[in-house]
Amino acid sequence: MRQAVGIAGALYLVTFLAGIPPALFLYRDVVVAGADALTASANGGIQWGALLDVVNACACVGTAVVLFPVLRRCRVRFGEALALGFVTARVLEAAIIFVGVVSLLSLVALRTGPTAARGMGGMLLTVHEWTVLLGPGLIPAFNAALLGWLLYRANLIPRMIPALGLLGAPLLATSAALSVLGVNRPGTVLSDLAVAPIFVWELSLGVYLLGWGFRPAAVAALTPSR
Repeated sequence: MRQAVGIAGALYLVTFLAGIPPALFLYRDVVVAGADALTASANGGIQWGALLDVVNACACVGTAVVLFPVLRRCRVRFGEALALGFVTARVLEAAIIFVGVVSLLSLVALRTGPTAARGMGGMLLTVHEWTVLLGPGLIPAFNAALLGWLLYRANLIPRMIPALGLLGAPLLATSAALSVLGVNRPGTVLSDLAVAPIFVWELSLGVYLLGWGFRPAAVAALTPSR
């Protein structure tokens, strides 16, 4: 179990290493408001960013797959259902990221094709913008609520860490909902404040799982393996 938990921690850190560079560096110019879909950002940067997005999505699923056998044994009411919900949310997040990857790679193909169309390029960027909002911008709130509650109740790690996730979940969900309604936009002060607890929660979770794993006393209290 210690090895599996360490792998989960490493995968959480991979989501940071693979998830941050694309939007901040590799295809930043093409996703900013008012960008020219057919000229902003080099094709190579978009392709490398898309590859890192794929790594990020796979790591998302990996964290859930590795942790599920442990989480389902937590002596928490509806524990197995919550664990399954966490896996489902992680898979959904990865699926939405993949849709964004397809839109970016389609944009590259559109640029290099014989009938490049500015309107079609703008549409693909709009698809990517919504996948960022609904995937990494919303689903982590459900991940934090489900996983955070299980870890908090089972006392598998210091409760301060899942408490950050439980605090950040409603903030992130509210921020994303306001963005869907057009009241808020990603990148605003409100959005940054809402994402901060989730950012710290996932980073501290990855570091703790990789460095220390689950508390032995809490692991001993889990239901027997089936």
